[in-house]
Amino acid sequence: MEENKNLEKKFSLPIIIVSVLIPIVVALLLTVRLKDFGINVEPLPFLPPIYAVINAITAVVLIVGVWAIKNGKRKLHQQLMKTAIALSLAFLVLYIAYHLTTEATKFGGEGMIRYVYFFLLVTHILLSIAVVPLVLITYVRALSERFDKHKKIAKITFPIWLYVAISGVVVYFMIAPYYV
Repeated sequence: MEENKNLEKKFSLPIIIVSVLIPIVVALLLTVRLKDFGINVEPLPFLPPIYAVINAITAVVLIVGVWAIKNGKRKLHQQLMKTAIALSLAFLVLYIAYHLTTEATKFGGEGMIRYVYFFLLVTHILLSIAVVPLVLITYVRALSERFDKHKKIAKITFPIWLYVAISGVVVYFMIAPYYV
């Protein structure tokens, strides 16, 4: 049991560092284009639908993962959660690649739909920042076999992560007509 607590302590600082660095690095990377540094790369306009699909698959994997654990399928649950983490990392890499090579797309909707879009976008962004430490802590608690604590935080992590995945897809469909 003490060894399990030590595992959590061992990962505390890396979780904090990763949780702070990811949003800062992403925010900084969103302000630059590779062409600004003389790196001549073609834009990657095909990526948004790919990372929207990744978000959709992540949502399905999360739901099936919860179903698996509730039905006593622990190994399946573990694999699905690792898959969800891998999918989220793939999304992040593709999202950054897109924004490093392609100019930002402005939402062209007007009226109430504009408010809906920006509400979804802002909550998606803020919760995607918040979910990073939640996912990492939830994962480490499972690794350290502190399943009581894992379950407690997973009840918070799951709906936020699911919202981020689903809202990412909705935001994509709302802005897709405005891609050049």
